[in-house]
Amino acid sequence: MWPFSSHSYLDVARRKQTQRDDAIRVARADIPQECFGAHAEPYLRATAQEIVERISKGEWTASEVLDAYISRAIHAQDVTNCLTEVLFAEARAQAKALDAEFAQTGKVRGPLHGVPVTFKDTFDIKGHDTTLGFSSHADDPRPEDALVVSLVRDAGGIPICKTNLSQLIFFFECSNPIWGRTLNPYSKSYSSGGTSGGEAALLAMDGAVLGWGTDIGGSLRIPASFCGIYSLKPGWSRISMTGVQGTWPGFEGIRTVAGPMGRSVDDIELAARLVFGKQGTEYDPAPLPYRAPEMPKKLRFGFYLSDNFVKPSPACQRAVLETVEALRKAGHECVEFELPEAKRAMEIFIGITAADKYKTLSADLGNDPLEPGVTPLVVGPRLPGWFRNSVAWLLGKLYKDEVFPGTMRAACEKPVVEYHRWVRQRDEYVRMFYREVWDKYQFDGILAPALALPGLPHGSVQYLSGLACIDLLHNVVESPVGTVPVTRVRPAEDALTAEWTDVRVGRGHGSPLVERLLYGNLNPLRPSDGGKGSKNGSSSASASGGGFYNAEKMAGLPVGVQVVGRRWEDEKVVEMMRVVDSALGPRDFGPLSWKAQGK
Repeated sequence: MWPFSSHSYLDVARRKQTQRDDAIRVARADIPQECFGAHAEPYLRATAQEIVERISKGEWTASEVLDAYISRAIHAQDVTNCLTEVLFAEARAQAKALDAEFAQTGKVRGPLHGVPVTFKDTFDIKGHDTTLGFSSHADDPRPEDALVVSLVRDAGGIPICKTNLSQLIFFFECSNPIWGRTLNPYSKSYSSGGTSGGEAALLAMDGAVLGWGTDIGGSLRIPASFCGIYSLKPGWSRISMTGVQGTWPGFEGIRTVAGPMGRSVDDIELAARLVFGKQGTEYDPAPLPYRAPEMPKKLRFGFYLSDNFVKPSPACQRAVLETVEALRKAGHECVEFELPEAKRAMEIFIGITAADKYKTLSADLGNDPLEPGVTPLVVGPRLPGWFRNSVAWLLGKLYKDEVFPGTMRAACEKPVVEYHRWVRQRDEYVRMFYREVWDKYQFDGILAPALALPGLPHGSVQYLSGLACIDLLHNVVESPVGTVPVTRVRPAEDALTAEWTDVRVGRGHGSPLVERLLYGNLNPLRPSDGGKGSKNGSSSASASGGGFYNAEKMAGLPVGVQVVGRRWEDEKVVEMMRVVDSALGPRDFGPLSWKAQGK
């Protein structure tokens, strides 16, 4: 579109946001006022199965449940800016139709009868745009539901809205020029994560019972950890991608997958049972339905505290250690091990995805400006090779960094023959990983930090894309991965020590450059003290470190862990999530755990 036309991205953004806000205004006026208070709590506290059970007994109606969740979704939008397309009016009509059907038959339609469900704005819903955060995708209502949406409807589920996502669906802050930025429900200064950040924020505030997102490099797991909810990234070909839009048509080097997000393991399992192996007209996915696994009484877990690309923060390591302690008390075996060559997985991921200089990824940008968080990723591969390699060499020498520069060098355009070599390297890495981890140690599952930080200050992602290594490794090897919330940041326990601020102390260190950004004095968003240092004479890399990690400012942010399984053992991952959840016990996560948003 022309830069100065009446249809510029700003015009599109204003129009789309006005349409959303008008729909919310109508719903706010129509919903009974008691639904905005304590009257709604019994509905909001219930899992999907509990809602269906209460409706089947005639104790609740689908309309009553829906109004409670619409009121909460409106509140979540007010607090976090998480919604895109709003379907409240048609959702209420669907709820009334379900109530009439139940009154006539006395039977519920299916396992999601009357359950409010939401979808990341990548899933097609008939009659509504799938903008993906692009102005060029606006005003193009989709002709059919995505297959997952159809399966949800057939089971009696009620789609109520779509949720915000990251521009290009390829960085982990939730913002784009059309819908703006989604805030973390627990702190307005921090991101909800990406790319499924709108979904995570909404679920954390009980704006839906069940949600759906996608993942190519942490997009389900990072937001789930940041917002304190559960998610499942299945392996490829377990859930249909028919009608799920993306920014990489034709790209198969690293597969994008769809997966459920929710407030309990029970809801994650119910969602997986509903969609696993269900094929549409495109014969996607593999016809492999949900298979209840036989679980040994004593599980053998491997765990690691660092991927050696970036050392995770004290809070994120503590989440893993508390999980390990709880599992050991429950009678399970937990063995620490070191990841083999995680740096290589990062290089392979970037080498493959950047092969066309991200031209396909950004093809639909049109006149939309690039978000700062994704700009370095997109611009880097388009720089002259001599310049990029010189910068990589300089950073390596300046910071004595043997980790991060390799990623920079991999981010370049490649002819087809070289691309094939990178894909072959991916396959060789997968074989090595299974040999050196799964076969060698015979683990049932693996526990890992969900990211190096429990949250990201707004605007920081443009400097910290390397943090995703700990997640995208499992996309490269196509492992199914669950996310379980474990704890919250506690400043007294999670303060920095020399083990994080000094790369010469302790183990698990990775890129000195990135770790100085996290724990040292390289935070480019931090106001300068003019070189004066702190009042006690120490440098800016003391106490809180001066970097992006600050336990005091992050106090109360949720912290989750990844629960990783072997390929094709997605159901076992769900059961291991349940084992972890049970071992950890009550800890203020799940329905109605959100109380307020901090600074």
